Amino acid sequence: MIDTLETIVKKHREKDGNVISLMQDTQEVFGYIPREAVNYFSEELGIALSRFYGVVTFYSQFHLNPRGKNIISVCCGTACHVKGGSKIADRVLKDLGLAADGETTADKEFTFEVVRCVGACSIAPVSQAFRRRASERPTSAASRI
Repeated sequence: MIDTLETIVKKHREKDGNVISLMQDTQEVFGYIPREAVNYFSEELGIALSRFYGVVTFYSQFHLNPRGKNIISVCCGTACHVKGGSKIADRVLKDLGLAADGETTADKEFTFEVVRCVGACSIAPVSQAFRRRASERPTSAASRI
């Protein structure tokens, strides 16, 4: 892991990169941002841990825990919520055996997440899995996601 982190640090030192770019490259390599990486970058670059964690926890694109190979998202924004998005989310959680948003199955196959809007309100409720969008699904069909 250290060799990979050193390569990322070197790239950003040479290009005067910022914390966001550093975290994006780290997540691209590991699939998430390991806490060990944040600690390493903080020490190596002399940047406070709080600055890294401030960025990582502010932007929803970053993840501090390993994610599944497949991401299942259910929109629970206003239009989707009104049309049953929360019921679909509950059904998917149950089917996957997960307790909450952001969790990953033990086999690392699936990560479930609730999103606030996917910009498709006219076809609410919307869910996404396997990089495909599904819309107007009854709760009973959620298991097929």
